[in-house]
Amino acid sequence: MPNPPVSHFDQIGGEPAVRRLVDRFYDVMDAAPEAAGIRAMHPADLDSSREKLRLFLVGWMGGPALYMERFGPPMLRARHLPFPIGEVERDAWLACMDLALDEQEMSTVLREFLRERFRAMADHMRNR
Repeated sequence: MPNPPVSHFDQIGGEPAVRRLVDRFYDVMDAAPEAAGIRAMHPADLDSSREKLRLFLVGWMGGPALYMERFGPPMLRARHLPFPIGEVERDAWLACMDLALDEQEMSTVLREFLRERFRAMADHMRNR
């Protein structure tokens, strides 16, 4: 019997690696002047935002559906509709995620695949 395909979640290193990616993403967003606009859309304390993104990405990458278990279907676009998201906001979000991705240990193939998927997801969030 052939081995099942390895998920992106497993390839990146499981939950600890997703946590590192999310923490670095929010650290960059919190500090980068060019991300001030998207940072202002978040609460002062980023703990809840970090947790929600971590739970979402675990399932999104093929790990356990932790976000679904806790919050129900992600419905990302609907959850982001209250926030004005245009090209500037999308690009700021992607710049923070690109830097966070670049600093994580993973294969180049996985990094580029995730970067492409993040770009598609961020573009889908645009509502302006």
